Amino acid sequence: MGIANYTTKVDEIKTLTEIQQILAKHGAKSINMDFDAGRPSSLSFLVKLGSTAVPFRLPSNWKGVLQAMKDDKEVPNRFCTEDQARRVSWRITRDWVRAQMAIIEAGLATLPEAFLPYAVTNDGRTIYQSFSESGFALLQAAED
Repeated sequence: MGIANYTTKVDEIKTLTEIQQILAKHGAKSINMDFDAGRPSSLSFLVKLGSTAVPFRLPSNWKGVLQAMKDDKEVPNRFCTEDQARRVSWRITRDWVRAQMAIIEAGLATLPEAFLPYAVTNDGRTIYQSFSESGFALLQAAED
């Protein structure tokens, strides 16, 4: 079957625009693209939770996508390029955001629940990064 969207031809900026539209429709108050060497590296957005504006950041892990494409025997080598991995990364993210919004709309979760790993803490790291860098200490069961 191959990694999702590996044949996409959709430009990453077009995909980011689609993600922005989805987020805006679902209450994002502010949306920003972050760039690295002129290429989109993450999408940041604010959501109002009560009286607090909570920032979230969705990164593009295109290097991970590229490696997955190289490892997938069903993906032809001609697709295993940085440019293609960047396009694929954002298409997968768009699909994931759409799926999360469907879960939210169905009442299965709230936006903060669905996006919590990507919430940005006061020190600029995401919740996931904070947990990961602490060795997931808050998640470990108490020793008997």
